[in-house]
Amino acid sequence: MSQIYEDSEDIKQIRAAVQALCAKYPGEYWRKKDEARAYPTEFVNALTESGFLATLIPEEYGGSGLGLTAAAAVLEEIQRAGCNGSACHAQMYIMGTILRHGSDKQKEQWLPKIASGELRLQAFGVSEPTNGTDTLSLRTRAERQGDHYVVNGQKIWTSRAEHSDLMLLLARTQKAEEVKKRTEGISVFVVDMKEALGNGLTIQPIRTMINHSTTQVFFEDMKVPAENLIGEEGKGFRYILDGMNAERVLIGAECIGDARWFIDKATAYANERQVFGRPIGQNQGVQFPIARAYAQTEAADLMVRKAAALFEEGKVIGAEANMAKLLASEASWAAAEACLQTHGGFGFAEEYDVERKFRETRLYQVAPISTNLILSFIGEHVLGMPKSY
Repeated sequence: MSQIYEDSEDIKQIRAAVQALCAKYPGEYWRKKDEARAYPTEFVNALTESGFLATLIPEEYGGSGLGLTAAAAVLEEIQRAGCNGSACHAQMYIMGTILRHGSDKQKEQWLPKIASGELRLQAFGVSEPTNGTDTLSLRTRAERQGDHYVVNGQKIWTSRAEHSDLMLLLARTQKAEEVKKRTEGISVFVVDMKEALGNGLTIQPIRTMINHSTTQVFFEDMKVPAENLIGEEGKGFRYILDGMNAERVLIGAECIGDARWFIDKATAYANERQVFGRPIGQNQGVQFPIARAYAQTEAADLMVRKAAALFEEGKVIGAEANMAKLLASEASWAAAEACLQTHGGFGFAEEYDVERKFRETRLYQVAPISTNLILSFIGEHVLGMPKSY
């Protein structure tokens, strides 16, 4: 396996460029967006124009043609700078389904426009109110009628749906009781959201504890051209698995960035804050949690790097991707706890940005897959114990 412990010169340059871009969007910018529950359009546009959101798109389609390690570095630095990549990170892993399983015509139709920013592919229609992370129990149906499919159903936690031109949609094209395996009979479509909105597609925002631009979407006799089917009908679940593994690695990288932001913030405050005539960082009760979070972060970073490297080598990374996301999300949460505790009452003041980042990083204990399901996967598929659900 290739060296993963140190960044190559190319990755160092990418990190420096992302840092420079993010410096133009300080805490004040994000606090205003958070207060207004607004989408960071300016930030997303800047990332697009700089080519960072096209990191994984091949050069022949207008992208950078780089690997998952580079994409992970981009997202890590966004989070470490105190910004929030959740407004646009989906594009990096969603487009992989088109790239790996789409036809040449589909790639030529969408990828160059996604790379240039003419089209945004930010919405991923997977989760439903009744099935949660049990994706194979989805109820949204797509029935073939001539040269198009008619879609009926509902999705939830479809973030960025109001700010995306295209949606990658997972729907059942064959009833569950008609297939031999639960993984069969599910298909993937690309939905033109601008065309579908008001023509069978309805979007309803969901207000949450973080500014995540999430929604629930409803499909009522929504038509999707048959030519928008990705790959073969009924094989869709297999197509999105690689994308889900990439997603977990990239989310892990974001968590590493968050953790490092919290550790930097906590360390600086612990050194400068004076109580009882000395810096509070001199107290082991303050110092040790930050040090432990740092150790957790460094260990989790190695797993994220390993998973990304294996993915680039074409290996199956189900175990590594899940462990990367698990360890990184726990490291970021430990760092968040230590940072908030170090700041005391000031940690709850908006101007320090700690409370905003604290809320944001808590999400990754739950999404895109919960900690308990990761542990179940490791127990069953890695350690060989009986299935627990």
